[in-house]
Amino acid sequence: MIKHAVEANFDGLVGPTHNYAGLSWGNVASKANVNAVSNPKEAALQGLAKMKRLADRGYAQGLLPPHERPHIPSLRALGFGGTDAQVLEQAAKSAPSILAAISSASSMWTANAATVSPSADTTDHRVHFTPANLGAKFHRSIEHSVTGRTLKSIFADEGYFAHHPALPSVSHFGDEGAANHTRLCGGYGGPGVELFVYGKVAFNEQAPAPQKYPARQTLEASQAIARLHGLKNENLVFAQQNPEAIDAGVFHNDVIAVGNGNTLFYHDMAFLDEEQVLSDIRMRLIDAELEAVRVNSAEVSLEDAVASYLFNSQLLNTPDGMLLAVPGECREVASVSRYLDNLLATGGPITSVEVFDVKHSMRNGGGPACLRLRVVLNDEELQAMHRGVMLTDELYERLTTWVEAHYRDQLALEDLADPMLLDEVRKALDELTGILGLGSIYDFQI
Repeated sequence: MIKHAVEANFDGLVGPTHNYAGLSWGNVASKANVNAVSNPKEAALQGLAKMKRLADRGYAQGLLPPHERPHIPSLRALGFGGTDAQVLEQAAKSAPSILAAISSASSMWTANAATVSPSADTTDHRVHFTPANLGAKFHRSIEHSVTGRTLKSIFADEGYFAHHPALPSVSHFGDEGAANHTRLCGGYGGPGVELFVYGKVAFNEQAPAPQKYPARQTLEASQAIARLHGLKNENLVFAQQNPEAIDAGVFHNDVIAVGNGNTLFYHDMAFLDEEQVLSDIRMRLIDAELEAVRVNSAEVSLEDAVASYLFNSQLLNTPDGMLLAVPGECREVASVSRYLDNLLATGGPITSVEVFDVKHSMRNGGGPACLRLRVVLNDEELQAMHRGVMLTDELYERLTTWVEAHYRDQLALEDLADPMLLDEVRKALDELTGILGLGSIYDFQI
């Protein structure tokens, strides 16, 4: 029996140490803004405003809390000792790059938090979660343990939800989460096609692979997650991302393609074998015909797609078709702005475009789609989850007040060594877990 279900979005709340350290090789925007002074308060309020705007439209909107940063346990594991203040001082003097890495607020991009398979696709009919190991980047590889605790706290009922540990943190099983995974379906509550996009085949050195930038997702990782989640072959498509796109700065598939329902919106350089990918999806998609919205390079170059993050947009159902929620930069790149105007005139599945201001995230290389983890939940599962993280008018007001009270409006890289910042962060996060009702999820609380 097909149950009624919704696709809930869980956005990452921008953390108090939001900064521009340029940690992500292969992410063009991250490198372009290195060493700029950040404004964590404005960034967090901007993210909350995005969530509120979608919640006001009637979408199921939740949030995931930021992680504890700077992460002192990571510094201690690397040999820095003494009091917390002494650990920070030592790291700042002898390893400032490591200090920057363990201070990153990158958990805000929850598209990388995990891969999620809805109960309609899994053999045990539970929603399955696997936190991403994010092993390609040190500053992100330290996220999965707290991500796992957070997801278990929110989705605690084992009758409805299943949780797996992150895959082994080695390059052969590099996993970047839902940024390289999308689900296509006739209806959220029915069986869907889970599209896993990978950058390389780890155990085959002869297979196509990018030459300039690293491929962060492997086929082997995607296959392992499909096995863990109990997905059937008839629900699966594995597709290789075009290596040329990765070398152009498309570090995740969600920078070059986005799907929702029966619609796949993608650039013609997205996949290594485009025709095969579309054929495989069409063969497996039941109860609906695939709507493939293809953007040609002649209309929008790969360079403009990366500069604007056109495809790192949210594709959302509306009563009159689909809404494409784009970053403001899409209206600043001429070819992309023209394309969007023409797109609405075609009469296709995408019937409206709305601009969202997420410039603080964009400066570090993350658009609207990077900021959210999609979780399909039927009505029973929606009631079984912890509701304290679902955005309401009251929670929005409490969170904006909390941000105003605890966040700095200016943060330079040298501020990361300030022990007062660590105290501020811990006090803020301790209060936040109380507001959200999550219990003890951070190392300093445990």
